[in-house]
Amino acid sequence: MTIGPVDSSKVPRFAGPATFARLPRLDQVEQADVAVVGVPFDAGVSYRPGARFGPAAVREASRLLRPYHPALDVSPFEQAQVADAGDIAANPFDVGAAIEAIEGAAEGIDAKLVTIGGDHTIALPLLRAAARKHGPVALLHFDAHLDTWDTYFGAEYTHGTPFRRAVEEGLLDTEGVSHVGIRGPLYGKKDLEDDRRLGFGILTAADVLRRGLDEVIDVLRQRVGDRPLYVSVDIDVLDPAHAPGTGTPEAGGLTSRELLEILRGLAGCNLVGADVVEVAPAYDHAEITSIAASHVAYDLVSLLAMQEKRT
Repeated sequence: MTIGPVDSSKVPRFAGPATFARLPRLDQVEQADVAVVGVPFDAGVSYRPGARFGPAAVREASRLLRPYHPALDVSPFEQAQVADAGDIAANPFDVGAAIEAIEGAAEGIDAKLVTIGGDHTIALPLLRAAARKHGPVALLHFDAHLDTWDTYFGAEYTHGTPFRRAVEEGLLDTEGVSHVGIRGPLYGKKDLEDDRRLGFGILTAADVLRRGLDEVIDVLRQRVGDRPLYVSVDIDVLDPAHAPGTGTPEAGGLTSRELLEILRGLAGCNLVGADVVEVAPAYDHAEITSIAASHVAYDLVSLLAMQEKRT
């Protein structure tokens, strides 16, 4: 018997603690199958800061989520015990210390994680924790940017470098790694050459438009196969019309509908963890970005809950 969200027919959605989807805290359940955890850290950004406030904003926006997911035909909070694990405290002044703290805390949570950032730097320690449990993982990376650059201002650990470090550390199964939604100007053609050499496939935002969702989903599923899969979603994969509240916006992105449909197309894949990052509420309008991110997180939780049904 699972403990689900607060009953909105008894307690209005705008009342009570703002856990994700109004779920119980991790300390209120005996054992969680899936845990939603925040990482309020943004010391790795290269442009606009503010993603440290992302977890709180996404939780607040998630108050309106309901317990049945019709597109996936699952009641995720009945199918699996889902809980809010609170926030991982990370040093805001020392990126290296923050990465170590995030890795250690993620390993210490005995559940599959959907993590809300925070900037994309946090993907590296989360992938370390996932790879330690599952071996090298496949990766689907939804983003406007490659995030496989080598350094920024000589710094190796930033929100633009996590996936290069992940490849170098052997955390990824490079036969099953892809970017989705890439667009916008680059520093040079070498960026693409370096990315290809690291093993990544690319489906650009234009590819999603021209090739269509069914073909994109098929390409991604073939790429991933039955490998353990980690999904990392930078909310700037969405067009600024759908996600203005982010640190490095780029025109020409996916719609929220396209992103959600692609995620739903991953049903049946061996998902082992996920993150949603780069929500910066200071630049948001009417909570558009936070609302989109809350639905992305809900879909990821639902996919993980469906796996519990099979087992």
